[in-house]
Amino acid sequence: MKQWLENLALIAATFWIGGLWVVGIVAYELFKLIPEAQLAGNIAGQLFQMMAYVGMATSIYLLIQRVYQFGTNALKQSFFWLVVLMLVLILISHLGINPLLEKFKLEAMPKDVMESVFADRFATWHGVSSIAYLLECFLGVFVILKIR
Repeated sequence: MKQWLENLALIAATFWIGGLWVVGIVAYELFKLIPEAQLAGNIAGQLFQMMAYVGMATSIYLLIQRVYQFGTNALKQSFFWLVVLMLVLILISHLGINPLLEKFKLEAMPKDVMESVFADRFATWHGVSSIAYLLECFLGVFVILKIR
């Protein structure tokens, strides 16, 4: 049973971390392929939201599986704390920054947010969100390297 749970953890982590990188690359390409930035941003936002849910579910599974497998010794492993840090980044972005960005978009209506008085604040928080996502992607590489 433990071997099966360990294999599932490896598959789930690979799916999650690979998905992070793919969505980041696809989002970048969307802005080159779709001339309307607002449409590209909306599509990218949906992809990032989907990855946030995948990340929350996967990280919780990985943490539970690690504690099940190693008991309290899991708390001494860098893998455990990398996953916790990634989960915290997801929660900050998904529950904190993204609602703020959505608020700026709604308040800017009917204009595009980048053509409104909220453009500077939106750009700043979008930059913070992008840095958090990029950090999550790089931490994910270490999670994959430390999973076994």
